[in-house]
Amino acid sequence: MSNPNKDTPVDPMIDRETRSYEFPVPSREMVLDHLGALGEQQSLKEICRALGVAGERDTEAFARRLRAMERDGQLLKNRRGRYGVAAKMDMICGRVMGHADGFGFLIPDEGGEDLFLAPRDMRRVLHGDRAMARVVGVDHRGRRQGAIVEVLEHHHHSIVGRLINENGMDFVVPDDKRITQDILIPPGESGDARQGQIVVAQIVAQPGRRSRLAGRITEVLGDHMAPGLEVEIAIRKHEIPVQWPQAVSAAADALAAQVPEEQKQNREDLRDLPLVTIDGADSRDFDDAVYCEPQKNGYRLIVAIADVSSYVQPGSDLDREAYQRGNSVYFPLRVIPMLPEALSNGLCSLNPDVDRLCVVCDMDIDSQGIVKDFRFYEAVMRSQARLTYDQTAAILIDKDQGLIERYRTVLGSLHALYDLYKILRTARHKRGAVDLDLPETRIVYDDNKRIECVVPTVRNDAHRLIEECMLAANVCAADLLAKYKHPSLYRIHEGPSADKLEDLRSFLAELGLHLGGGDKPDSKDYGDLIAQLEGRSDITLVQTVLLRSLSQAMYSPDNVGHFALGYVNYTHFTSPIRRYPDLMVHRAIKHVISGKPIAQDKETQASVNQQGEHCSMTERRADDATRDVIGWLKAEFMMDKVGEVFEGKITGVTGFGIFVELKEIFVEGLVHVTALGNDYYHFDPAHHRLTGEHSAKVFRLGDELKVKVVRVDLDEARIDFELESPLGGEGGRKRNPKRDKRTKKAKKESKQSKKSGKTSKGRRQRRRKSK
Repeated sequence: MSNPNKDTPVDPMIDRETRSYEFPVPSREMVLDHLGALGEQQSLKEICRALGVAGERDTEAFARRLRAMERDGQLLKNRRGRYGVAAKMDMICGRVMGHADGFGFLIPDEGGEDLFLAPRDMRRVLHGDRAMARVVGVDHRGRRQGAIVEVLEHHHHSIVGRLINENGMDFVVPDDKRITQDILIPPGESGDARQGQIVVAQIVAQPGRRSRLAGRITEVLGDHMAPGLEVEIAIRKHEIPVQWPQAVSAAADALAAQVPEEQKQNREDLRDLPLVTIDGADSRDFDDAVYCEPQKNGYRLIVAIADVSSYVQPGSDLDREAYQRGNSVYFPLRVIPMLPEALSNGLCSLNPDVDRLCVVCDMDIDSQGIVKDFRFYEAVMRSQARLTYDQTAAILIDKDQGLIERYRTVLGSLHALYDLYKILRTARHKRGAVDLDLPETRIVYDDNKRIECVVPTVRNDAHRLIEECMLAANVCAADLLAKYKHPSLYRIHEGPSADKLEDLRSFLAELGLHLGGGDKPDSKDYGDLIAQLEGRSDITLVQTVLLRSLSQAMYSPDNVGHFALGYVNYTHFTSPIRRYPDLMVHRAIKHVISGKPIAQDKETQASVNQQGEHCSMTERRADDATRDVIGWLKAEFMMDKVGEVFEGKITGVTGFGIFVELKEIFVEGLVHVTALGNDYYHFDPAHHRLTGEHSAKVFRLGDELKVKVVRVDLDEARIDFELESPLGGEGGRKRNPKRDKRTKKAKKESKQSKKSGKTSKGRRQRRRKSK
């Protein structure tokens, strides 16, 4: 740092800056501390003088740092060129979330209440942009309203959509309905694209106060409804990396076809152990192999996982690309892998009868299903069989003699695995994991990659057996990392929020059900409730509501446990071929077992936290993309069924209508609130129902209905139904008059309580405190 004097404050991050830069300048932390303490804005010259920055070289480097801080939303520069701390100027930085109706929200980086953005503000930004906004008031719904001050980062550089022509001008209508601005394509920039085709438009002008969104067409994906087009659209809409960079392809090509002998040295040799893989019939990458044997006081369980970390070194081209992808994406009939095929289906895949490197979790489990001891080590293995779930179930449950004879060499381990599985399932129930057995479906495709039918998914004990083995290994991996406080990612899942918990209990009370645990129920409280549902006709309804009360699991270095599984420590260790967090966990485990753990300092913590956020994002990205594709395929499947009547069940209730899943074909569509009859309907989110103000009709989650398919919109992958009739009656259910009286009485008491400053909730809280 240039020209410091006795009055120059000491940079708290001087060691980091010196390590990172040949000519260090004041750190971001020092700048924020200085301007925050000062309480006023300063020019570049004034900040340089205060922090001891002098000389052309250092001043220019420091100016770049201030511009970067401005870009990241830490600083704000006013029209006079003076910098201030954004947080001190009532500015909020965050990510823009658009809505199909033109408005949007700013999701603050630091958490807290979202800012409503009116359509006029959304004209300056696109869904996904990072922006800085100021609070300008409260809208008519009582939401904080913001105004965009500055766009910090443009998220979209290209957008996929359909080419149209209006009044002689070409436009691209974005496929992503959260982007409501059409893209102007200037004359000569449409290339060979024809009207109506699906194209990719590169953005050449972002929207602003005095500019509109404009672009040029760089790729023609194809004609509307062309086979496979839905996947191409989803890939580009969600910006999923598909092409391998040349350096990555070269690195993959340089790998040997088989494991070199020298790499097998200094590892435990498990090649004579009857390890097997058990996966789906169409699986191609095999992450995990299992083996089990009975012992005096229980069982020895070995879970061997492909040693991807031996081939994908930190910072390598393969590693950087794997991190960007975050995970493999499984579209119908197509996979976008995290690793090149030479690794995912080759060297890293635990194929039968070939030597493979692996990382092993070797566990001793007692007769109560408790892991008494475990150790991790590197090994070389040779899978003795590639089994499918159906084959394994046929051997263990159906006693298929042909398969028993074919796989005789691994039978002892399979039977031990099945016995251990039953013990682990019992332990799971005792632990109180949230074990929701909700129906799932599988899509069957024809030769043209179109849906032939949708059928229920059948999960057998072989699926559950492997699941329990993987859970046990994941817990051991998390226990190891927690014991040594080694920086890594945990798979965390927090309990329900206070609002969701209140709504859930209100819903359950109407059904005569109770969730224990007070303000902080745990997974055992959920498990006890689920046990009460056995034999009830509304079991699926209640389990659906329970699921919706829970938060989404994510990756984080902060080990807060996994609520649904009932684990204090949990991580992902068992799928490094298709999940980057698992690869990170493998590296961390190797550091620990080699006696070379990485120190847990602030810089490492920040880096791992960023990796967790990125991997959580890529997981959501994959889920959103596959959901888009399946939604489009289901809409196409229903196109020739317009006018037909089906029986269905309400699977979702919103303020704008009810979602109904059709029986037998398992496709969901919307009955818009305007199609429910000539009435005004009140939406009750806590009880998942719509109630007619004049007719007293009630449409509730789980109700069975007859609906007619009236419209299919492929552009929006939307299926619209019209109410035909509820099963066994006319119109919706009538309200219960006694319940109505209780509700009116409760509302009256609530109003009186609010006037006196007392609520029933407040009284309950005071009673609890007094006990």
